[in-house]
Amino acid sequence: MRKKENKNFICALFAVFAAAMYIMAVFSLKYSILIFFGEMVFASAALAVSIVSIVNIRSYVSRILTGASKKIFKDEKRTIEDINLPVAVLGEHYEIISANKHFKERVGGSPDCLGSNINEYLSNGNPESLFDDNGTDTLCRNTWFIAFGVRFDQGSIVYFIDDNTYKSNSDEYIESRPVVAIVAFDNKEEIERETEDGEASKITVEVEHAIVKWVASTTGFYKKISGGRYIVVMEERNINKFIGEKFKILDDIRSIKINDRMNATISIGVGHGGSSYKENEQWARQALDMALGRGGDQAAVKKAESYKFFGGVSKGIEKRDKVRTRVIASTLTNHINNSSNVIVMGHRYSDLDSVGAAVGMWSAVSKGLHKEAYILINRQQTLAKSLVASFERAGLDGMFKTENEALDMLNDKTLLIIVDTHSPNFLESKEIYEKCSRVVVIDHHRMMVNHIDKALIFYHEPYASSACEMIAELIQYLGNESLSRLESEALLSGIMLDTKNFVLRTGVRTFEAAAYLRSHGADTVEVKRLFSNSIDTYKVKYKLVSEAEIFNYCAIACADEDIPDIRIASAQAADELLGIENVKASFVMYKTSKTINISARSLGDLNVQVIMEQLGGGGHQTMAACQMDGVSIAEARERLVSIISELDLSRVSQNNQK
Repeated sequence: MRKKENKNFICALFAVFAAAMYIMAVFSLKYSILIFFGEMVFASAALAVSIVSIVNIRSYVSRILTGASKKIFKDEKRTIEDINLPVAVLGEHYEIISANKHFKERVGGSPDCLGSNINEYLSNGNPESLFDDNGTDTLCRNTWFIAFGVRFDQGSIVYFIDDNTYKSNSDEYIESRPVVAIVAFDNKEEIERETEDGEASKITVEVEHAIVKWVASTTGFYKKISGGRYIVVMEERNINKFIGEKFKILDDIRSIKINDRMNATISIGVGHGGSSYKENEQWARQALDMALGRGGDQAAVKKAESYKFFGGVSKGIEKRDKVRTRVIASTLTNHINNSSNVIVMGHRYSDLDSVGAAVGMWSAVSKGLHKEAYILINRQQTLAKSLVASFERAGLDGMFKTENEALDMLNDKTLLIIVDTHSPNFLESKEIYEKCSRVVVIDHHRMMVNHIDKALIFYHEPYASSACEMIAELIQYLGNESLSRLESEALLSGIMLDTKNFVLRTGVRTFEAAAYLRSHGADTVEVKRLFSNSIDTYKVKYKLVSEAEIFNYCAIACADEDIPDIRIASAQAADELLGIENVKASFVMYKTSKTINISARSLGDLNVQVIMEQLGGGGHQTMAACQMDGVSIAEARERLVSIISELDLSRVSQNNQK
């Protein structure tokens, strides 16, 4: 109950009690003079308490009001009613002692606000914020005020300054800030190539109609530019709406089918929060490049240095044109010829795709272009020990160098070729990368926000099945006759690893690359031997599979112990779990030292790259991974389950029913 009301209630209670005692004393006089005097004493005491309380309350209020008047007006005989602002005088406990009519009408809403606590009129509920240098913002009766407090000995005074106009203008300013979006029709060329002219035109019209309808729901406009691209200018309020609905336009476009074999898709790059239209347009282009680099069919929203991604559920459309490969090969040849030596490096815990691609590039450089070349590898951490061992048995172990050996070879004209990764955080040696001024990147993983940005050549093909496929194509233009049987098998093993034996992410160019390697002596039986496991690894793999749990179409397995070759076993267990009915994605968690690792796989229904990115990792739509420090297996599993539980799995459910 309010403080003042409590005191008034107590005073009234004692007054009523005193009156009742006086009445009872009069009636008691008939029976006993002692009872009469006793009741008179109690009645007089109650009356005295009531009078003293009333005097104290009035003195307390008078003292605070006098102090407040002196604080505001000094020697002038004026009151807070003369102030043309809502003003309230507070007691020591922030109760409202007095308030002018403006406060009662505009803030309190009633004359009865006296005695209430000022907290009731503060949005943050913190009266101490009144005395901050900038006061505090508060919303009262649908009006924004800035409330300032001034302390004095007995209490404080609070002023409420109408800030509604400024707040409304400020909100409108923020909501009307310009936003630039660039829309790209992802597979326009593929549709035109694989359909008749009339059908292709019809599909293009449908896509444009959907984009026009989308833009019409905003306060902006759009303009068609060349190459199946559109530039859209809208307001901040519109982009907030689209973010809230997770860019439903992507689903609308995807519903446009072409000959029941493919769907139309678009990618959207959005730039907002910049200082000008020009900066937003630059950010929109960067965001679109990021969306396309991640496989298309998604929206990338860029604000300053941060990105948000939406969509990305479709499988990438293979690009059959090899013109870009030929141009990259020509440029790469020039850089290699102008180098003193070449170091080829993959990612940490290198697999068959990473080592195979490095071997292929080493062969093209050393044999095709006759330049000194080496492969940087950590023999203790690689997952492709069988492949490395096969080259050592062939007497080619000199091609592999440790980090310290590679550091001794560096000079200003050294060319570093990075394969199978484009993130500086996942490199086999970050020190080598930082000391090399000439860098080339060749990778197929979907684009990550934190990517290498100082490369002379950034050859990125998210539509390729593997880095080995990309290298096999490049070799045909770098040194066609440079590959031996061992090197061809190394490249083929990388393709087979990332495609799961030509099941996932395979296209025409994948089989063309495999055929090219087969023509250079690659033996599929020998390649199969590179995938052989020890009996212990085999047991660990199936122990993980047998103990897995299924949650929302996702299989989750955890290895609590630090087991030898756990990286190989976990990756293979994740592949095996996809063979279980109703499992659309698999996640295998294991611990190495103080780090929790997660291997993620899918058949394409769920984008595991997006899930792993939320945990600090990345990868591809069907194959991804992450590493988490400072957490336990249980905590990491809880975070993973939390992300999976938020996924929209209705489409997966519908596919299962079909």
